[in-house]
Amino acid sequence: MSANIDDPLFLGLDLSTQGLKAVLIDEDGAPVHESAVHFDRDLPSYGTTNGAIRGPGPGEVTSPVRMWLDAYDLIMERMRDAGVDFSRILGISGDGQQHGSVYWSSEAEHLLASLDPTRPLAEQLSPTAFSIQRAPIWQDSSTTRECRELEAAVGGPQALADLTGSRAYERFTGTQIAKIRRTDPEAYRATARISLVSSFMPSLFLGSIAPIEVSDASGMNLMNVLTCEWDDRLLEAAGGPELRSKIGPEPAPGGTFLGTISPYWVRRWGFNPDCSIAPFTGDNPATVVALSTPGDAILSLGTSTTLLLSIPPAETAPKRFTTSHLLSHPTTQDAHIAMLCYKNGALAREQVRDQYADGHWTRFNQLVEARPVGNDGLMGFYFPLPEIIPPNVQGNFFFSTSPSASSSSSPSITSIPESDMPADAHPRAILESQFLSIRSRITATLPPDAPPLQRLVLSGGSSANPVIQQAAADVFGMRVFVAGKEGAAEGGAQLARYAWWRAQNGGAGTFEEMRAMDGGGAGEAERRRCVAEPKRARERVYAGLVETYRACEDAVVKACATEAS
Repeated sequence: MSANIDDPLFLGLDLSTQGLKAVLIDEDGAPVHESAVHFDRDLPSYGTTNGAIRGPGPGEVTSPVRMWLDAYDLIMERMRDAGVDFSRILGISGDGQQHGSVYWSSEAEHLLASLDPTRPLAEQLSPTAFSIQRAPIWQDSSTTRECRELEAAVGGPQALADLTGSRAYERFTGTQIAKIRRTDPEAYRATARISLVSSFMPSLFLGSIAPIEVSDASGMNLMNVLTCEWDDRLLEAAGGPELRSKIGPEPAPGGTFLGTISPYWVRRWGFNPDCSIAPFTGDNPATVVALSTPGDAILSLGTSTTLLLSIPPAETAPKRFTTSHLLSHPTTQDAHIAMLCYKNGALAREQVRDQYADGHWTRFNQLVEARPVGNDGLMGFYFPLPEIIPPNVQGNFFFSTSPSASSSSSPSITSIPESDMPADAHPRAILESQFLSIRSRITATLPPDAPPLQRLVLSGGSSANPVIQQAAADVFGMRVFVAGKEGAAEGGAQLARYAWWRAQNGGAGTFEEMRAMDGGGAGEAERRRCVAEPKRARERVYAGLVETYRACEDAVVKACATEAS
């Protein structure tokens, strides 16, 4: 029993598009085991490509729910074969790919509650427990009609963003539900409950259908992002009056337990009957849990660029925009996560490197450092692909700028041809414009009474470049850290440990207090190290360039709109 376990473990599961990953951490939060299942390689009979099936309709992308059940059994086998003692696991949580949805039949609750421990999950649950056998996932883009209808139901894209944290997106769950209701009404009628991937996962452990978790519910266009309750107008618009019962109870907060593990897992795998199940969240919130706390920002510098900004609770709510996302925080009540996604990240930087720095990062870095901060008033915008932020822009654009003469006047900007841009100015120009775009939106999103941000955690391929690290520190005015190998599965395990830790403390204590008690040490320092400190004189220059950047970006948006018309 849990009272007799001196060295408990906590399990985090990450069900991503391409696989299922398990991470075990100990009572101090240190990882001690990792296992994984790769869907295409390990479960080839399902015929997936990168874990998904495209079609049959235009834009439709789904994953077989039975494949996920088989992955559960396979990962347990691999953990057992690796010597994992399941009886030491006292808490389980995790994350699922955001926006994906699972449709349970009226028989699901009975089947979940009466699982036979001598038989695998898929054999008992599929197909009978599901009204739809393939789950729509985040890559699906077939619901444009439903997006426009959902926005119209509440007064337009900005009104929907103000309410739910995002305008309508094809991948979001609310529009997926609306499409199923329209195109397959029989399957919709046969659906007793709807889960996100993240609430489908704990349902298997609980032996009953779990509520949807509050942070992942933010990716549905169905929940009020400030009250964290379902919005009746949106439920009605997406799924009719019956959706309220199909969606289940109000979203569950993190740091709580939903119940103990079902007897199936105790008898089949040897889990401790006192093992408790916490709500599972989405992959992006779980990454935030693994890498940061409120007051931190995570900047992923991969092929695309993604900013995840943890906003501490404040008297004033963060602003919501149609070009970004606002999510409820998975551990901290009244805190939020702002998310910005840019399509032109490393691709654009690499094109500048190849064209102006002989294809070498060493030369790119030399050129950046040879130019002054602010690039002598030159700004460059590089959009080889159609961009998301700002929307519908493509191409390269260049400006000569000078600061405003007074606080009441606008900065002076002049569009210039690429031939007037010195060749050696491009590497600094792309770093400054990409980072100033993010800084300008952080400034716009944060409430005026929000405490200052503390740390910037870099991840992704470009995070190891020391010149990019320093540029980020200077533009954002934050200490820069580089992420270790922490990922969403570890964030899930931390959520399980947090719920257990709070239960040990009578339901009190914050996630930050728990992490502060971990102590760190050499191992933690190696996993998360400070690589750059902001130079305050440079930070002041960039603070003064935010308005200039915005003026240039507005000019780019207008130029692209004119060309399109």
